[in-house]
Amino acid sequence: MTIRTLASTVAAAALVAATAASAEVDFSGETIEWVIPFSETGGSAKWANFFAPLLSEELPGNPTVVVKFMPGAGSTKGANWFQEQEHEDGTLMFGTSGSTQFPYLLGDPRVRYEYSDWVPVMASGTGGVAYLNAEDGKKFDGSANNLKDIDFIYGSQGATRLDLVPLLAWQMLGMNVEPVFGIKGRGDGRLMFERGEATIDYQTSSAYLGAAKDLVDAGTAVPMMTWGALDDDGNIVRDPTFPDIPTFKEVCEATEGCETSGEAWDAWKAFFIAGFPVQKIAFLPAGTPDDVRETYEAAFDAVRNRDDFAEIAAKRVGKYPVFVGEGAARATKEGTTVSADAKAFVTNWLQEAYGVSLN
Repeated sequence: MTIRTLASTVAAAALVAATAASAEVDFSGETIEWVIPFSETGGSAKWANFFAPLLSEELPGNPTVVVKFMPGAGSTKGANWFQEQEHEDGTLMFGTSGSTQFPYLLGDPRVRYEYSDWVPVMASGTGGVAYLNAEDGKKFDGSANNLKDIDFIYGSQGATRLDLVPLLAWQMLGMNVEPVFGIKGRGDGRLMFERGEATIDYQTSSAYLGAAKDLVDAGTAVPMMTWGALDDDGNIVRDPTFPDIPTFKEVCEATEGCETSGEAWDAWKAFFIAGFPVQKIAFLPAGTPDDVRETYEAAFDAVRNRDDFAEIAAKRVGKYPVFVGEGAARATKEGTTVSADAKAFVTNWLQEAYGVSLN
């Protein structure tokens, strides 16, 4: 099943049930905490801050939805904390991203959370844009051929996080990119780039639209490539939010020595699919009763069906599908599954490239 097909899987009967449940649950006078396990400067922050007021308008009783941040250990700190939470009154949500999914997929020993214990109520896709500083950007011609002799610096949350996708892509292109590990969020990587401490960067779509695009408009950054999007047949095509920027697949095809087939490509594509088409997921804690879950599903369904949603989302989080109900559950499974071959390749690559052992 393709990601796009998932967007149409919510049955009409389920939505009727969710609407009925929402009439029985009332959050009047309540404050809902939406915990994000990253800093307030990154794409997850912008994603949650975009949806929070819209969710407030659609939940019964119009509660205040407050986004709170719990950065640390590339998001595993917050995810481990959420694993210990249980349902009390429906006023706690948690938001993950690919940087939370990847340590789980790779068996990172710091992971003490289990996605199947949580209750997904909304999932959405995103994209990503890699960009260069102005000086090096002048040498970019649609391929990485003129970039291979440059030593780049990149601010990274860690090689087992979502940064795995750009780091592997740049290596496949034959580029010399030295990561500086330990930043708390991709927004901190962008700040390093702005200060000249990093010379290459990437941001998810919401963060790129919210901040990095200003650098491009000012002439201090040059877009290099997106990771792309998936069509109905599972092929990588241009990102609908950035149709004028080539995909990594296109840049790879134009670059000497880069192959869009074989073990490296298959592994990169597998983790791209796990990390981006289903990139951000909103969860309720374990033990959440059906009426509360259905209330949230109905509210998020109302958000995505607003007459103005497509327009405002395109400007702030990009043009990507939003899944609710059964669609969110299936999307979550899609985003937390990779093949044994892809996992083995990446595990070996992490050891060889960065000395990262997950044993």
